[in-house]
Amino acid sequence: MPSSSALAAPYRLLVIGCGNIAGGFDAGRDPALPPLTHAGAFSRDPRCTIAACVDPDEGRREAFMRRWGVRHGYGKVAQALAEGAYDIVSICSPTALHPEHVRATLRSRPRMVFCEKPLAPTLAQARAIVRECKRAGVVLAVNHSRRWAPDVRRLADELRAGHWGAVRSVSGTYNKGVLNNGSHLVDLVQLLLGPMRLIHAGTAIHDHWPDDPSVPAMLESEQGVPAQLVVADARDYAVFELQIITERGVITIEDGGLQWRVRRVIDSPHFRGYRVLDDGERRPGEYLQSAARAADDLLRCLSLGGEPASTGDSALMAQTLCDQMRRRAAPPRACLH
Repeated sequence: MPSSSALAAPYRLLVIGCGNIAGGFDAGRDPALPPLTHAGAFSRDPRCTIAACVDPDEGRREAFMRRWGVRHGYGKVAQALAEGAYDIVSICSPTALHPEHVRATLRSRPRMVFCEKPLAPTLAQARAIVRECKRAGVVLAVNHSRRWAPDVRRLADELRAGHWGAVRSVSGTYNKGVLNNGSHLVDLVQLLLGPMRLIHAGTAIHDHWPDDPSVPAMLESEQGVPAQLVVADARDYAVFELQIITERGVITIEDGGLQWRVRRVIDSPHFRGYRVLDDGERRPGEYLQSAARAADDLLRCLSLGGEPASTGDSALMAQTLCDQMRRRAAPPRACLH
């Protein structure tokens, strides 16, 4: 006799916004490689079906439907919600539309909203999204993707367990906006070290978004661990890195998490009585597993209950700190070339 799980209908997913993170990054990608997008991850899981999508751009919407085998596409969110019921709604629309789309979605009573970061353009709007999802009894997950990377989760556990001894300091580098990419870095630091407070914000630069400058900052954990966030210019190249200096070695997360370098303490081969770092071990990071792990985590939450690895509350903590950085930064300036 088939099990009850085998008889259960797959969860129905609505994707709002059909751009790169919705499915575009996987459009021409080898299917043997790990997925990078919402559609790429959920379409591989038999517990889920992409029931419909929404995008006002007809060409983009139809290309998404062809690529992912989606039968129903709509130009407006209201049309999709009027004609179907959904268990999960992935909100991949531009940030400015998130409040409107979350509010509309909640009226249809999905079980879960999976929203791209940042939650909203303003902190007040982000707070409202979290509050309204809780009031509606809808699980809110936010795509701070590194919270689903297996190696990041292991490092967080190792740091908490004291495997690396005391954490002495942290240094991170990002660009392309304090809300858009900076929130990823702030969230990662808070995952690894716990809640942070802002000590100082430097001079902001407009390196990509006209309304979201990149802001350098100095943070501090509740245990007094300093974390320096420095900025690069997105017009030069993309960069997202984090170095954690500990009592027993240095861990560096490079290329957004695609590469890691770990250096451990050894006795100096040249100077008696000195301890130094070895040449280090370089290894591939596990960031590319994040999208598939996120889909699995969210579907498990629907089946078994519990909270996802990245919640509205954790995203709100990151956005609160980013908002403080932006408000306390020196006036933005354009980068000179």
